[in-house]
Amino acid sequence: MTRTARIACRVTLGLCPILLLLLTACEKKEAGEGEGADVKAVVTAKTALASVEPFTHTISAIGSVVARPGHYAALSAPSPTRIAHVYVAAGQRVAAGAPLVEFERMSFNAEASGAQSRLTAAQRSYDRALRLADEGIVPRKDVEQAAAELGAARAAAVTARRAQELSVLRSPVSGVVTRMSAVLGASADAGQVLVEVADPSAFDVVLMLGPTEAGAVRPGAPVTISAGEKVGGEPLGTGTVASIGAAVDTTSRSVAVRVAVKTPRRALRLGESVYGEIATETRANAVVIPVEALVPEGAGYKVFVVDKTGTAHEREVKIGGRTPTKVEIVDGLAGGERVVTQGAFGVEDSARVTTPVPAKP
Repeated sequence: MTRTARIACRVTLGLCPILLLLLTACEKKEAGEGEGADVKAVVTAKTALASVEPFTHTISAIGSVVARPGHYAALSAPSPTRIAHVYVAAGQRVAAGAPLVEFERMSFNAEASGAQSRLTAAQRSYDRALRLADEGIVPRKDVEQAAAELGAARAAAVTARRAQELSVLRSPVSGVVTRMSAVLGASADAGQVLVEVADPSAFDVVLMLGPTEAGAVRPGAPVTISAGEKVGGEPLGTGTVASIGAAVDTTSRSVAVRVAVKTPRRALRLGESVYGEIATETRANAVVIPVEALVPEGAGYKVFVVDKTGTAHEREVKIGGRTPTKVEIVDGLAGGERVVTQGAFGVEDSARVTTPVPAKP
């Protein structure tokens, strides 16, 4: 063998192990890619069974605490005058008939005295005209004129006496002074509300609903009330729908629904904002799942149903009513099927689902 041949043989023998290793690596890589193509994605998520249970449809609305008719009063001066005495302050409890504000009484007394004098004169004029007409001295039209003047004088006297009585504003109901704007020595105009009194044991809640929603509400429907303007506020108690407005408010374009609260958990405050949930219908055998199982899909929703092998399958569903924690499924899901709840947004169709291992205490 020549020297050149011996060198070529050594090179070839040295390359053989390298070629063998490269070939083996390629085969393993191809084998790995083939196995990976068949392996499904694995995600960790919580699941829950779709239950069959009674589900109550509710309508949510925001409203406020108001006084019940007949248990609230807003009082003002009977005519322009000046405030002479203020007896109570805002927040003070008063009994029916208790004095609240007193005005300067001189003008009211003078007006009442003058009205009574004019009434007496009108009565005498009428009596005289009637006697002369019976004797044929004056025509009957004089009697009719005197009768009209007598009627006007009587009305004026009643008004003057009523104004004299109202020179001291008295509470028409037992309750709490919710507003006091009267200031000692200040002037007061007729119709200017100076003091308001409300019975705190007779407060109602008025919820504002859209016309369509109000059409689904019936008198007597149960209502759950909480404080604030959103779900999760302080529970205030339950009540029933007392009345539903027949007209739409021109400003808010909503309908007032008055709720009588039975036994509030605490004292309600006039004007306080409240959040109400009105029960409109209860379905005895509804399919219900946790609300976090819903995944938005276009204009609708979908859920991921987990089969016995732990594989998640995407499925469109149609929802009915919903609460902050639960949702009714009216089509696309049966009771007893398992759905992905927490972690549903990270699941894909045909993915393998494993449940998280509880943390050790």
